[in-house]
Amino acid sequence: MMGQDKLTEQLMECAATCDYCFSACLNEENVMMMTRCIELDRECADICRLTASILSRDSENKESYLKLCAEVCEACGDECGKHDNDHCRKCSKMCKECAEACGEFLEA
Repeated sequence: MMGQDKLTEQLMECAATCDYCFSACLNEENVMMMTRCIELDRECADICRLTASILSRDSENKESYLKLCAEVCEACGDECGKHDNDHCRKCSKMCKECAEACGEFLEA
């Protein structure tokens, strides 16, 4: 089982990975093809940071945030997985792992 501190670290790492992917997507030759990826990168980074903050406060709403975070991470991972860029592949993997970690934490 993943502890709260480890999950918080993973959430912050996922946010940083999404931020990097978002920035890298803006530099791609055909930025218009990356629009959905960019949007989800931003949303995922935001919800990961917010969820990490909620966890650190042990909020009574943490389950709701964890569920939403897992959904957004999964969607971002799916979208990034559609692109061949190295930054998108890394982001997809990180997002899928983060979604799984949120789910495992909820089940514990």
